[in-house]
Formats: sequence, C-alpha cells, structure tokens
Amino acid sequence: MTVVIGCGAGFSGDRTDAAVPLVETLLTYDTPCALMFETLGERTLAAAQLRRIEDPQSGDEPLLEAFLSPVLGDCLSANITVLGNFGAANPEAAQRRVAALARTSRFPEVKLGVVSGDDVRDRLETLEWSAWEGERRELPSGSSVVAANVYLGAESLVEALQRQAQVVITGRVADPALALAPLCHHHNWALDDWDRLAAGALAGHLIECGAQVTGGYFADPAFKDVPDLAELGYPIVEVERSGRLVVTKPPGTGGMVTEQTVREQLLYEIHDPSVYITPDVVLDLTHVEIRQVGRDRVVVSGVRGRPRPETLKTTISFLDGFQGEAEISYAGPNALARARLAREILQQRLTKRCPPDLRSRFDLIGVSSVFDGDSEAWRGASAGAVDDVRLRLAVEHEQREVVELATQELLALYCCGPAGGGGVRRYHKPRLKTASYLVSREQVHPKVTIYQGDSIYE
Repeated sequence: MTVVIGCGAGFSGDRTDAAVPLVETLLTYDTPCALMFETLGERTLAAAQLRRIEDPQSGDEPLLEAFLSPVLGDCLSANITVLGNFGAANPEAAQRRVAALARTSRFPEVKLGVVSGDDVRDRLETLEWSAWEGERRELPSGSSVVAANVYLGAESLVEALQRQAQVVITGRVADPALALAPLCHHHNWALDDWDRLAAGALAGHLIECGAQVTGGYFADPAFKDVPDLAELGYPIVEVERSGRLVVTKPPGTGGMVTEQTVREQLLYEIHDPSVYITPDVVLDLTHVEIRQVGRDRVVVSGVRGRPRPETLKTTISFLDGFQGEAEISYAGPNALARARLAREILQQRLTKRCPPDLRSRFDLIGVSSVFDGDSEAWRGASAGAVDDVRLRLAVEHEQREVVELATQELLALYCCGPAGGGGVRRYHKPRLKTASYLVSREQVHPKVTIYQGDSIYE
C-alpha cells in the first residue's frame, strides 16, 4: 500500500490557493491520502503568543479560513485527513474556527483532534533544563518571556488519527511530524521502527516547506530556470510501507521536481547529515539516493534511522529591549553621494546624542541592503551609476526613548541633511529574541482532545 500526502502551505503567509490543485490530484488516488499545512515558525509562534496575550480568544493562524475553506469540504467528503499546526499559540481557538468552517461545508459532526501540551511557559520554573547546542544565554525568566514551546513529535498526532480525527490541529510540533503521523497510522509502523520512521520523517522534511521542493526558492535565471512560478505546484509525496518514497506535484502546475530541487530541500536546515535530530527519530542521510524516474517524479531511498533523543528542543521567545527603523530616499543626479553624506551626518549625530551601547546599522537600498553597510558594494559603487537610493537606519537599545531619539535624527534630515531627501518612514517595536534549550521528554505531557459537534472527549 502507498500513502499519499500533499503539503498546502510551507509557512504562515504562504499562497492560500495552493491546496486546490493538490486536493484535485489527491482525489485521483485510490489509496489513503492526507493534506498537511505547515504554518508555524519560531517567530510566528512568538507573534501568535503576543496576540493571545492581547486577546485570549486569538493566537492561532490568521489565514486559517483562507487556507482551509477552498478544500475542507472536498477533503471531508473524500476522507482525506487534514493536519496542520495552525493552532499556533491557541489550538482551541483554531478548533472553533475549523468547526465553523466544517458547519458551513455541511459537516457539523466532523471529528477534530486537538494536540496540546507543547506550551510550557507556565512551567519554566519547575522544569529541569539543559542548554541546547550552541546556546550561550541563560534561561530567560519572568515577565520578559512571551513563549516557551516544546517541539512535540508525531506520537500524539497518531493517537488523534487512531481516535478517528478527520482534522488534526496542533501547536508547536516538529514540521515532519505532520507527515509522519498519517504514515505511521496507515502503514501501522511501530514507533521504534527506526528506519521506517526515518523514511517518514524524511518525507515530511522534503515537503514541509511547501513549494521549495517543487522549484520555489530555487530559481536563479539562466542558471536554474523554473517554469511558470506564478502557478507553482505544491508537493506531493507517495510513501510505500517499506519507506520508499516518490516526490511529485500536481500535473499541469508550474515549477518542477528534479534531482536538484530535491537535493536542495534535503539539505535545507540540516546541521549534520549523519545526525538529523527530530523528536521521533534521528536520521542518517549520508546514504540517501535520489533518482529521477519520470517527469516531476523523483525517488528517494536509503535513509537510515536511530533511536529518538531523550530530550526535546524548546524554543523560548522573550522581550529584550526595543528596535527601530527609519528610511529616507534620495533620487536624481548625485543621489548616491547625497545618501552617503546623510549616513555620515547620522553617524556623527548618533555618536553625539545617543548612549555608546546603541547598536546601529546603515543600508543603502539599491546599493547595499543585505551585506553590511561597510561592504565593498557600499564603498565601490559609482556615484554616477545610481540615481535612486534609499538610506535605511536600524537601531537597537534597551530603552525605547533612545531608539526613538535615534530614528528622529533621520527624520531631521528633511531640513538638516543633503538636498532632495524625502519619503521618511519610522517604525518602533519591542525587540523579540529567541533562545533554545532542552527538556527531558518525561517532563512533557502532550494531550489529545477530540471535538465532535457539541461533544468533547478527553
């Protein structure tokens, strides 16, 4: 038997119409199918926690209806399981919204499984922590902590499916778990069958970023050309019980699935290919083979698995000072020289008026806006070759007043700076940072709740 999984989103803010051709294709398979939505990043979750602090009824995925409403009815009609981490900071809020969509789609008795237990913000002082590799900061505490969420694995999602959930809603789970869970459920894989779990986690890893494996974030004109990116097809993975898998996409859609696109996604966010750690299994990717077997069909095999780790990664997001941005434009003849002069003025003013621990950065958008402002691009650009430049100042400090003072100095360039400056924009907000730590899995207690109509089953 083959289990087929499509991925309709790779991040919050992804294309909201991408799942339609996916579901149309899944309907053609005569085998168990699932549709996953991966919409959660570390900063995304922290932002969701901030929304929930302001409004306890909020904190889930803002685009939930846009993602689900075009396809939910078809999925429920065809027994295509839907799994998504669009619960974010408030899975119960997401459950209410999905239930409302299901009623609109004429499925008032839909079974919704909600996985909770990843949020440990209220338990920071009672849990035993160890440092994650590379983390140098002490564990944040107190009111500065906005979010503390453990990366859960697939086990609780499998439980929800075994309890016949048609839609599974989670908060923070490891991204591959959204695909691994239906594979374990339908293939009846044991949770210590490490090679098969590794194959399932790899399947999830390859499609978790949505269109990245089908040509998105891959294109580089004249070097890596990708057809019809405006109608990019999102990925499908076909996984046999043995763990052999095929990556493909809906026919007639844009993009492409090739050995090259699959290799890039295979290595995406991988630190050590021989020890890729997930909550469910440790993957060894060093013997993986990738082979094109047809148009937009790539076979992936050879992954090996080792026992899952005894600890779970936890990301803690916390407030630490304030950041600000301000921009001003210079255009026309000699624009680059005027922008450079504006930068020199600002440097002198910030040195004079702001504390020495102010952190600042300057960018010349149009000349140097990714690399550091002192890069060769900044120094070497020909003044006569640029006639449209936007000077950007970014600052950071523990005191909001200092940040506002620094950006006000850019505003003052209207009348105190070079000729022709205009279009000033200023923006200030609290600085949100993240840090990662480890907690033993025995201290984490995931919970599955099933909702059906007006009934709740713990």
